[in-house]
Amino acid sequence: MREVLARVGDKWSLLIVMNLGEGPLRFSELQRTIDGISQRMLTLTLRGLERDGFVQRTVYPTNPPKVEYALTPLGDSLRCPVNALGEWVRENLSAIQDARRDFEGERVEAAE
Repeated sequence: MREVLARVGDKWSLLIVMNLGEGPLRFSELQRTIDGISQRMLTLTLRGLERDGFVQRTVYPTNPPKVEYALTPLGDSLRCPVNALGEWVRENLSAIQDARRDFEGERVEAAE
């Protein structure tokens, strides 16, 4: 259970599932939608999601080959909790940012 939670709970996996929820995307399209993810990290995360059955990789026989990533039915079933978590973050982001500022301010005051 811990291994699966680690896979579906990491930030890159969550963002990939959220973005693929809109439909299949090519690697470069997916990378553009996820700010800050490196090519290597996207590759590793997609492989892990594919291995665990959340994402399907389809290679089209063109020159150069066209590769698309899409959610499997299992991955699609993950969309609801992932989207709920994303909505919770959107609703509470300012409170979290305020708490971080307060925490950092307290640390600076304690150091003085």
